[in-house]
Amino acid sequence: MSTKQDEPWTVLRLLKWTTDFFQSRGSQSARLDAEVLLAHARGCQRIELYAAFNQEPTEEQRVAFREMVRRRGAGTPVAHLVGHKEFYSLQFRVDDNTLIPRPETEHVVTEAIDFIKSISSEGRRIRVADVGTGSGVIAITIAKHSPSADVVAVDLSEAALDIAKWNAEKLEVIDRIQFLRSDLLAGVKQPATFDLIVSNPPYVSRSEYESLDPSVKNFEPAMALVCEDDGKEIIKRLLTETLDRLESGGRYIIELSPMIAEDCKKFAIETGAFSDVRLIKDLAGLQRVLVARKS
Repeated sequence: MSTKQDEPWTVLRLLKWTTDFFQSRGSQSARLDAEVLLAHARGCQRIELYAAFNQEPTEEQRVAFREMVRRRGAGTPVAHLVGHKEFYSLQFRVDDNTLIPRPETEHVVTEAIDFIKSISSEGRRIRVADVGTGSGVIAITIAKHSPSADVVAVDLSEAALDIAKWNAEKLEVIDRIQFLRSDLLAGVKQPATFDLIVSNPPYVSRSEYESLDPSVKNFEPAMALVCEDDGKEIIKRLLTETLDRLESGGRYIIELSPMIAEDCKKFAIETGAFSDVRLIKDLAGLQRVLVARKS
């Protein structure tokens, strides 16, 4: 009579064991993490695992999977283990020089694409700036879904820009994106103005940063996360720069923390340069995106 130990390590058994292990380590997405890692070890799509529950991975696949499970259990993000992350149904390469794309940022992209569609009927090229592009997820996704858009993507990190360029090449939009090292828009000379300025800037205060989960604090670049002045300084700087760089009727769309959302909205209104200033909530009902129309 077979015992539990004698049972083969099938795909399903590996997933169940690993899910339990990740849950014991506090993972909020234990089953998903297990599936992504096992699919990567097997060299298949995650959905293919469901048709392979009774199959036994090879010894080589199990060894690779065990090592990734060990590192994930120690805090390494899944995206760093597999080298990529899905965003807006596109696959992006990431590493420790870039932020890992998060679902909240998709609200910025959706708002941007909708705005571009609303003005594309004018029959001209739409000028877009993505400030703090990181791995390029915002710039590239906009370019992929908006053929009429030409994008300038800037970042202070050359290493991040290299990743962004690789992603743009892979996703076949490199011809419509100019990548530039710049402190916000200071180094962008042409075009002089834009129809749309988008950003996912650093907005985590120093005190918030110290309390972040180690999987974020220890593996993602602090310069892309942390901002002084309680997280508002860079957003205010960019808003101020936007006054001279955004066309009348253009949009400023930026991701921010719910804790500073109302203050940033108030600042935008007080400049006197914007109308229709509003906040968009994420799926958790938190104010996550600021949208302002240039008067």
